[in-house]
Amino acid sequence: MPIAVRANGQSRTTTTPAAHREAPSRVRLMARANARACTASHFVEVNMPASLIRRMSPSVPAALISFWAAVGVPAAASANVITDWDDKATVVVTPMSGLGGGPVPYMAQRIMAMVHAAMFDAVNSIERRYQPYMVQLPAEPGTSKEAAAAAAAAAVLATIDTRTATEMKTVLAAYLAPIPDGPAKSEGIKLGEAVAAKCLAARANDGSDGVDNYRPRTTAGVYVPTAITLASFWPNVKPFAIASGSQFRPAPPISLESQEWATDFNEIKDLGGQASKARTLAQTETARFWLTGTPVAYHPFVRKLVIAKDMDVVDSARFMTLVAMGLNDALIAVLDAKYHYNFWRPITAIRNGDIDGNPATDRDATWQPIAPTPMHPEYPCAHCILSGAVMGVVKAVLGTTAIPEVATTSPTAPGVTHRWTDLTAFADEVANARIWAGFHYRFSTRVGTDMGLQIGDAVVKNVMQPAILSSR
Repeated sequence: MPIAVRANGQSRTTTTPAAHREAPSRVRLMARANARACTASHFVEVNMPASLIRRMSPSVPAALISFWAAVGVPAAASANVITDWDDKATVVVTPMSGLGGGPVPYMAQRIMAMVHAAMFDAVNSIERRYQPYMVQLPAEPGTSKEAAAAAAAAAVLATIDTRTATEMKTVLAAYLAPIPDGPAKSEGIKLGEAVAAKCLAARANDGSDGVDNYRPRTTAGVYVPTAITLASFWPNVKPFAIASGSQFRPAPPISLESQEWATDFNEIKDLGGQASKARTLAQTETARFWLTGTPVAYHPFVRKLVIAKDMDVVDSARFMTLVAMGLNDALIAVLDAKYHYNFWRPITAIRNGDIDGNPATDRDATWQPIAPTPMHPEYPCAHCILSGAVMGVVKAVLGTTAIPEVATTSPTAPGVTHRWTDLTAFADEVANARIWAGFHYRFSTRVGTDMGLQIGDAVVKNVMQPAILSSR
């Protein structure tokens, strides 16, 4: 049954009638038949909504491309080359965001940051309004920014694997076909490819190919679950804009003997359980909406904000690069804190509520969250640091958290649309969703959001500052 609820003064949720969801449902069926990865619902699923595939990138199985074309989803009217290729890149890396082992989900965001860094330095080499992120190459003013940005993005994406490299040649040629042949186009392509090569070389030894060495805590002879934790080496990956993964490491988690622990423990025990009778339908829907992960969870939101603000190509490139880097560095920082403190997840704490030394907590032997718990320690909340980083970048660049209304969908809540006009409401919704899903305590969400705000602000202040123009 269609429903409409207001989560708060700034965030709205609507559920689309089934008839209007027919095309996305068919896409999900096709996607499942052609899926390349994803084995847990809390990461990005391949059954993505049409809003993520409207430009039909051939960087996914050909059967899906043909089907999307048949659906006929229109492109955004105010899109530009930066938002176009963010969309394409999101589709390309989405299969990497599933649980394929090792650092897969986080490698996807790393590639998104590389794509945007290359696009920014390419267009900024033509119109030099900002300091380069990494390189500023010679370029004539008339060089095509569209050709340069598209070529840069395609060159980065082509490094994923041989199949993607072949597909990128096709999609790039199709994208550039409307641009008249000539020096502006050819020089733009050369520039984009040259900048991408510099970007790729700079990230070649950034630690993202590390090896998991997490040591489970146990005593000799005692069984512990044998699933490998997720990306325990990711804290050592080189950030794009902050100094190190530990730069924003927070204070330790709260004491288990405190009243705050008892309050937060009992809140998530009541509201975050799979069989909770206290959680409302709207809260359950919001929890499921945010079971997806980055880049699908955040890049479409930022892309639509860029379009709503009608940013030009250079400003779009800078803004989306700042966000992509902020998300990447936030992941490094939050995993640093998670593995440093190694704090227990709610499913562990609640099933051991009788050993925490707090008389106000009780054990529930069969408690489970809404979906499988992510395979890394709890503190602090990762989704919260990501939404906080987006808010931090927006606030630092635009000077406010107020935004034109932006609406997004989620592959983990089919038919549901969420709308926001303020980033504070956006971050608050994410924090609540992780409590209602049974993954994070209230204190952990607050710490995560605050970390994200600091990181987003630091990224804006550290890189791609306005160029200092000569007065001569």
